[in-house]
This record gives sequence, structure tokens and C-alpha cells, in this order.
Amino acid sequence: MDKVIRLAVVDDDPLVRSGLRLMMSAAPDIEVIAEAADGVDVPLLVDTHDIDLVLMDIRMPKMDGLAATAALRSRANPPEVLILTTFTSDSYVLGALRAGAAGYVLKHTPPEQIVAAVRNVLAGEPVLSSAAVKQLINAVTAPASVDGPDRSGERSEAEVLLNLLAPREREVAIAVAEGRTNAEIATVCFMSLPTVKAHVSHILTKLDLNNRVQIALLVYRAGLV
Repeated sequence: MDKVIRLAVVDDDPLVRSGLRLMMSAAPDIEVIAEAADGVDVPLLVDTHDIDLVLMDIRMPKMDGLAATAALRSRANPPEVLILTTFTSDSYVLGALRAGAAGYVLKHTPPEQIVAAVRNVLAGEPVLSSAAVKQLINAVTAPASVDGPDRSGERSEAEVLLNLLAPREREVAIAVAEGRTNAEIATVCFMSLPTVKAHVSHILTKLDLNNRVQIALLVYRAGLV
């Protein structure tokens, strides 16, 4: 990337914040410009600083990271959010992605991979740790049991939303759910890269979604992948 990534760290553990600041300071293209100890402090953080991405913990005393992410992503021109946590339950993973987080990474991830995740999110690529991917797949593919939730309503709703897309937009949405990059989509769908980017942008706007991960979730819920 040709500019420095302006990063904010939101975590209630001061040792974690200190460690992340040291970790990120080793990268020439990343600068931690703000910190907060709770989700309730995120609005002031964003109002005060020009932030590109927020590294967000989940469990915090007053407002958790899921609520803080949802509130942040509902603002105009919000920064991206990368969840950095120790928790891998499917409710947390799905909750974070539905709230608008562009990635979900575990704290025990090697430092170089966390740095790479920050760069990838700012490059427009969603980032999920392997444990988060496993939970996500389990959550969206598990059949409903007699006593479990009925997912037919979710599927119907997803199908209705995807029917709002033009055929080529739908094709791109499915390719996004398959984990393909824009360059890969351009190749397999015989489109130019600018056309793919335009389709992704139109999909997000039409379906009122925040990022590519939410596109993928919708396609999974519709049973198309």
C-alpha cells in the first residue's frame, strides 16, 4: 500500500494494547494512532482521529465489540473493523460478521499474520482465522434439528435479497462466497477487473451490506454455495 494505515486498538487489557502497539510499530506502513479500553469509547475515538481500521476485542465491560462494531459500521464512511479475540464460538463469529466486521482473527495468531490481516482488510479482502472459518461453516451448513432453529425463513429472506441482483451481479456474489479475489473473479467470469469491482460495489449498495463477508454469508444462507 502506498500510504500508512492509521490503526486504533480497542481492548480492555492494557497489556494487550501495549503488545499490539509494539507489534504494529515494527511494520513501516502501519501506525497505531489511538487506543480505547471499551466499546463505549469508540465513537469519540473515531470523531477525534482519522482512522482506517479498528482492531476490536469482543469481551469488554460496558459495551462489547459486537455492539461497538455494529454502531461504528452504521456511521457514514466508517473505518473497517478487524475483530481480534480469543473466542471462537459460532455466535461470536456470525455476530461479528453480521455487525459489519471485515475479519475475525484470534489473538494467538502469529504476529506477522495479524499484520498481514490488517493490510488485507484495507486492501478489500476479508480475513478469517481457520478456527473462525470452521465455526462459520458449521453455523451456516448445520441442518436444523427438531428442537433447533428453523432456518427456512433465513433462506427465503436470502433468496429474496439475491433476486434483486442482475444476473452478472449474482454471478459475482457467488464467486465472492467461494472465496475468490477480484482478480480471480475477473478470470473465471470473463470480466475486466474494474467491472468486477463495480459489480461488488453495486451488490453492497443494493443489498445494504457492509463488506464481502456479508455477501458470502447471504449466499451461504440462500444455499447457493
